[in-house]
Formats: sequence, C-alpha cells, structure tokens
Amino acid sequence: MNLNKDKLQTHSFHLVNASPWPILVSLATLFMFFGLALYIHGYTLGFNLFAFGQFILILIAALWWRDVVREATFEGVHTNVVQNGLRYGMLLFILSEIMLFFAFFWAFFHSSLNPVAEIGSVWPPKGIITMNPWLIPLLNTMLLLTSGAALTWSHAALVGGYRLETITGLVITIILAIVFTSCQVYEYINAPFDISDGIYGSTFYMLTGLHGMHVLVGTIFLIVAAYRAVQHHYTTNRHIGYETAAWYWHFVDVVWIFLFLVVYFWGN
Repeated sequence: MNLNKDKLQTHSFHLVNASPWPILVSLATLFMFFGLALYIHGYTLGFNLFAFGQFILILIAALWWRDVVREATFEGVHTNVVQNGLRYGMLLFILSEIMLFFAFFWAFFHSSLNPVAEIGSVWPPKGIITMNPWLIPLLNTMLLLTSGAALTWSHAALVGGYRLETITGLVITIILAIVFTSCQVYEYINAPFDISDGIYGSTFYMLTGLHGMHVLVGTIFLIVAAYRAVQHHYTTNRHIGYETAAWYWHFVDVVWIFLFLVVYFWGN
C-alpha cells in the first residue's frame, strides 16, 4: 500500500494526478494533420503548421514520459499491478502495429498475386527495375538479426545483474540500428524507382518506409533505455521500460524478416 495525499491507499492501482499532457497532445496532433492537409493542397503556411505541431508533439511526449519515469523510479507508485497493465498496453500497441503492417502486406499480395492488365499482367510490373536482395537488403537483414542478438544478451545480463554487459549490449544494438538506417537511406537515394511508380513503388516505399520509421522510434526507445541503465534506473526484477523497448525492437526485427522474404526476395 502507498501513502497518497496523506490518505491510506487500499488498492494497488496508480491514480494519476491531473496532467495537461493529454489535451496538449490532442491539440498538437490537430495542428500537425491540419497543417499536412493544407500543405498537400498547396497552401504556403501548411508545412509550417505541420512542423510546429510535430515539434510540440515530440516535446510533450518527452515531458509526458519523463513524468512516467519519475513516477516509476523515484515515487515508487508502479506496483506489480501497474507494471502488468503497462505490459498489456505495450502488447496491445504491438498488436495494432501488426494490423497496420498486415494492411500494406495485403495490398502487396493483392497486386502481386493477381497483376492487372494496366501493369502488364506481370509482377514486378513492366518497366520496374527491382533491387538485388543479396546486396543492401541482405546486409540490413544481418544488421537487424545481430542487433536482436545483442539486445537479448543485454537483457540476460540485466536480469543476471551484470551492469556493464547490459550497457554494452544496448550500445551495440543502437550502433547497428543507426547503420541499418544509414543503409536504407543510401538504398532510397540510389533506387531505380520512386513512390510514384505505380503500385510497386507505392507498396514498396510504404512497407519499407513504415518499417524505417519504426526502426527510428525503436532506436530512440533504446537510447532512452541505455541512458536509464547508466543512471541506475533498472534492477534485476524491475525494468519495465527496458522490457517494453526490447519487445518493440524484436517486433521490428520480425517485420523486417517478412519484408526481406516477401518484398525483396519473393517480390522480385
């Protein structure tokens, strides 16, 4: 039981204090998408409004998670019940991400298994020069698989109480993630087609670009986890922030394996 506002708490749940972050996140999201809609329709200040909303959204997200870290690490209000709730929330979030990727994989299979006459009744469509899956895509596959192994080693070290190995494994994972992103940027720059090249370009860049965005978010997630490990925020049996970061990164690894096999290898 915790003491909350000088009253004896008789339950294991965390009653969050009044916070300005939810309404501010809603407003920032409104500005971002309203600005994006204006920008798409050619309005001059649309991009400025989009950038402003995105900046505010990132800032508020950082402040909101700072509060969550403080509540968990210094205030001790994250009981086992609260931690389980966070785990369930992360699992549901990953499930929603799986559904998102499933939608774009569905679009890819819909067009590749039954190519219409407008694209030559073949897949890849006529005129599309595909990428060699055994060059950068294979390298990126090895980078992500190695990063997943390094993160698993780091997690095992954390559970075993080996702090140096925990941080080392996280740093290796972060470096490999940055190299992966750099390779994908290089691939995009030198790609023989772009997103406007029909259904192939659209599905290719939506799938790989969406995954690249998840890699970027996962990298930030791991950087925060590494910083918290350096600051002694984790113990061998209380490290929910690290645990959810690892789940998210393994999810990113699995999605890339499907991308490599379906889009780069089988899709060619």
